[in-house]
Parts: sequence; C-alpha cells; structure tokens
Amino acid sequence: MSASKRVAKASNTTARRPPRASQAETDTPDMGAGGEVVDLERYVPAFLTWIANKLSRGASQHYLRVFDVGIETWRCMVLLATEGSISAQQVSRVIGMDKSSVSRCFKSMQERELITLELDAKDGRLRMATLTPKGRRLHDQIVGVALERERVFLSVLSEAEHETLIALLKRLHENLPEVESATERYVAQRFARADKRGGG
Repeated sequence: MSASKRVAKASNTTARRPPRASQAETDTPDMGAGGEVVDLERYVPAFLTWIANKLSRGASQHYLRVFDVGIETWRCMVLLATEGSISAQQVSRVIGMDKSSVSRCFKSMQERELITLELDAKDGRLRMATLTPKGRRLHDQIVGVALERERVFLSVLSEAEHETLIALLKRLHENLPEVESATERYVAQRFARADKRGGG
C-alpha cells in the first residue's frame, strides 16, 4: 500500500470515531438522571396554588379599580359580615393570613371608617372589629361581583360535582395539620443536620 493510501485510510478511520468528551463534560453529572421530579399535570398543590393565585389576582384588580379595596381587605370584610365581630387572631386562624397583615388591614379599614375596633368584653387583651354601616354597604356592593365570579368559575361543573368538590375541599382543609406534622417527621428523618441548624 502506498503512503498516500495509508494516510487516506487513517483519516477515514479517525473521521468515523465519535468525538472524545472534554474533561469538563466528563466531570459534569447528569442532573436530570435518576432524581424524582414533580408531575405538574397531576400535582394537586400546584393546581390549587395556580387557581388561588389567578382568582385572587383577578379579583384584586377589579376590587381595587372599582371599590378601592384590596383582596386582603375583602377577605376580612367577608368574615366580619359573617361573624358580626371578630379579632385579628381569629381572622388569621380562619384565613391563614399573617396576624400582622390582618392588623394592618384592620388599621386601614378603621381609618376609612369601614370598621370600629373595641376591646372584647370577655377578654380585654383582644380588640374586636365590627363593620360600620358604611363598611356593610361596601361589602354588599362587592359581594355581588364575588358571587358572580364564583358562579362562572363553577359553571363547568354539574350540581353533583359542585357538592362533591366542596366536600372534598373541606376534607383536604381539615387534613392540613396532619400535612404539617408529616412534613416535620420527614424533615427530621431525612435532613436531621439541616433541621438542627435551622433550629439553632
């Protein structure tokens, strides 16, 4: 075989070989291999979060534009209209809002003369909020928008599905304390070192 043919054969062999990975590529792990991922098509907390966030954002835009009322203020108004009078601690417990956020909400509502704040006759440490006539009139205006939004939101369900949904949501809501307890156990078992750092 001539020298020129040997060179051509060697060149063809080299061309057919796969390129050799660089050192950086061989040292980099495949982050997508072997680990668990969240299936967003079936992950219920994601759907609940997306729905709640989008409903809240849409409601807030309308309530602010038309009534100059934010979504947190509206949530407090709903409880006040239902309960008659309620403390910031009770609002925080029922809705899940931070107590300081509820207190700021109450202060803003008091300045707008939407509520009155008085010490609880049974517990002098608590300040009870009550809707004023002005606050009640504003509530009665907004509630129509809120109920129309709910009506359209649920219009894709049958009456039976609607009732089933409410029953299921109540059961899930009642199960939240167990979710927190289970999370504490899981973290303590799997991430004991990080958990100790977080606890000081």
